[in-house]
Amino acid sequence: MLEKPIDPQDAAEAAPPPAEVSIRKRRSAATLALKIVAGIVLIIFLAWLILFITKGRFLKNTFERVASSSMQRDVKVSGDFWLYLNPLNVRFRAEGLTISNPKWATKPNFFESKLIDSSIATIPMIFRPKNRINRLLLENGALDLEWDNAGARNTWTFGDPNAKGKPLELPAIRRAAITGTTLRYRDPRMQLLTDVKFDTIRAANTRFAENIRFNGTGTLRKRPFTLTGGLLSPNETVAGGKNQFNMQAVAARDTLDVSGTLPGATVIEGADLTVKVRGSNLANLFSFLGVVTPDTRSYRFTSHLTKAGDEWRFTRLNGAFGKSDLAGAMTISLPNDRLKVDADLKSNSVDIIDVGPFIGYDPNLLAAKGAAGTITQVNGTPRLLPDAPLRAEALKNFDAHVDYAVRDIRAPNLPVSNIKLTLDLDHSLLKLSPLAMDVSGGHLDSDITINSRQKPVFTDYDIRLAPTPLGRLFKGFGLEESGTTGVIKARVKMTGTGDTVHDSLSTSNGRIAIILPKGTMWTRNIQLSELDVGTFLTKMLGKKLEKPVQMNCGLIAFSVRNGIAAADPILIDTDKNVITGRGSFSFKDESLDLLLRADGKKFSLFSGQSPVGLSGHFASPGINPISPQLLSRASVGVGLGLVATPLAAVLAFVDVGDAKSAACGPILSGASASAQRTTKGEPRKDVGSGLAK
Repeated sequence: MLEKPIDPQDAAEAAPPPAEVSIRKRRSAATLALKIVAGIVLIIFLAWLILFITKGRFLKNTFERVASSSMQRDVKVSGDFWLYLNPLNVRFRAEGLTISNPKWATKPNFFESKLIDSSIATIPMIFRPKNRINRLLLENGALDLEWDNAGARNTWTFGDPNAKGKPLELPAIRRAAITGTTLRYRDPRMQLLTDVKFDTIRAANTRFAENIRFNGTGTLRKRPFTLTGGLLSPNETVAGGKNQFNMQAVAARDTLDVSGTLPGATVIEGADLTVKVRGSNLANLFSFLGVVTPDTRSYRFTSHLTKAGDEWRFTRLNGAFGKSDLAGAMTISLPNDRLKVDADLKSNSVDIIDVGPFIGYDPNLLAAKGAAGTITQVNGTPRLLPDAPLRAEALKNFDAHVDYAVRDIRAPNLPVSNIKLTLDLDHSLLKLSPLAMDVSGGHLDSDITINSRQKPVFTDYDIRLAPTPLGRLFKGFGLEESGTTGVIKARVKMTGTGDTVHDSLSTSNGRIAIILPKGTMWTRNIQLSELDVGTFLTKMLGKKLEKPVQMNCGLIAFSVRNGIAAADPILIDTDKNVITGRGSFSFKDESLDLLLRADGKKFSLFSGQSPVGLSGHFASPGINPISPQLLSRASVGVGLGLVATPLAAVLAFVDVGDAKSAACGPILSGASASAQRTTKGEPRKDVGSGLAK
């Protein structure tokens, strides 16, 4: 039977509109997607359920294989094994877990334990670089942290065994119970070895359910030390709170105490800690970090400590070393894996004894003997320059930038204050620039560079003294300010090699120049140096002892060649005399061999008119006013008195006053002996050649 043809118009009316078709298609797609998602969720749930029921024990071999391949270490579990979600966090439990060490390490295993049971937060593990362990149970564990001898590799950097060692980053642990667990740390470069044992002690009737205590021993640079401390972990009622932490380290007579709170058991970032240190020598404490500092007398300091990134920040630092105070802030960091110390420090008052170590003197010896503590005997000869060696090898281990200000130096006869020092150490290049201070109304600036990148150590000295009142500068040595308007300015520009102050100066080359511009000085000091008996007695008898004497200009200069400083020149022009000097002194054996002579510009009846000798050594100088020339003239006078008359004997001591005034231009410019002139422009022949004999 034939069907009735469908009318196109009826078909069009019967078909659903396109919009409805689109909606139906979307619903079908959504339904399919929901079914797929539901299927995936079901699969995940079933996988979770299987893992939860079985505890993931069947993954033991897979875990060992994947972990061993990823770490490139042997990872084994000798006993029971759990790995599953509970319900969202990862539950990991292993009995007899061992992780081997690299072949170069001194122990076979990096980690081993009787039991490790942990709950690891899943979301932080996926989205954050640092894992968070909500709970950790560890029994009879042993962790070995080592650096190799070159300091290039360590045991906690997994993967390629030749890869550069990374800094140690522990996971954040919120709660832990640890029993019979040990940690060993070894760093051959720092000569540090320590063994620490951890145990959990349960407390009663306190808000803390568990108290992790630790104690240990070790050696640093062959010096033994002990460690004790504790970490209080919050119980369930205060979960997520901060952990109380305390630790004490004792090495000989040095003690370090750290106390405060940590955000988590192994979280130092954002910690709020107080550090107290005390001991016999601050250098011993810094040696723990591989940082070299001068020796000190006994010290005590307190500081606030926080950690931000790779920086350990010591703020509100306050305390004392010896009889000197110190305050400020210090940061220790590891930019580019290299230790860096940055400090901004200040002292209100520093005892001169505590300054001694900065130039190589023993502070305890100075405290016991005073100035005599600076003197040592070398082959029967007294030596003043310090010979404590610069620890050049240790300077290679760190960099530093230190700003240090001292308001006042407590020292007799040393009017120094307002010291400003900037110290920079960059890969064994040490700069003290600027090193500035106020000196008796004047100012001293210096720039000192010590280059220990090369052998032997090379030092560049540039020391500049601005015009400083003589009366104030030498007041403690008997010079009166009254009647003295003269000033002094100076510059020392030298270089030397050697790792001690003595060795550096004993090989030095350069120039020392002390300039005395026009001014007045207390008369007696000038006359005594002249040995002009007639003038001195006349002024004394005339009660004019303190009448100022006019100084026109003066220069005391030395050219230094291989540690020998030769007068170049010594030339002082006063209104009545011209003082000249010859000779040298040696930085090598610290000997003195100088002759000073004063020639009068005016007639004087009684005058020694003979050189005054300066001999001996830096530590024990000697002045010899009775020179061979003076004794010779005295014998001539006695002879004349015998063969003629007493008046003839006086003639041997007459000074006719023929000294030639000096031109002050070359003197004030610090020129060498060859450039000195008389006021008439004639070359001076009485100032030597500037060469040591």
